[in-house]
Amino acid sequence: MEKVFIEDKDISWEFPDPGIRRKVMAHNDQLMLVKVDFEQGAVGTLHHHYHTQISHVESGVFEVEIDGQKKILRAGDAFYVPSDLVHGVVCLEAGVLIDVFNPSRKDFVNL
Repeated sequence: MEKVFIEDKDISWEFPDPGIRRKVMAHNDQLMLVKVDFEQGAVGTLHHHYHTQISHVESGVFEVEIDGQKKILRAGDAFYVPSDLVHGVVCLEAGVLIDVFNPSRKDFVNL
């Protein structure tokens, strides 16, 4: 049986970039949930991937860039990134993004 209850305390942080830490909360081949914690000033560098992404701003303030368009988003807001669009964030006030990917990001875990 797959794990159906996920407790934050049981998952270790990874440190992919300066000022950024993340936890892969849950995943299967088709879906992935990731918590990403940003210090103020940390940058999620512009990048692209074939995965579809939806991100929820759990806390903090972020300048989000998607396909050359920028928008300031705050706690409670969200953004959608279609496949292969260039996107990234700058953390203006320390906060957390909750990212959902379809399919799973195999580069984040060994599936």
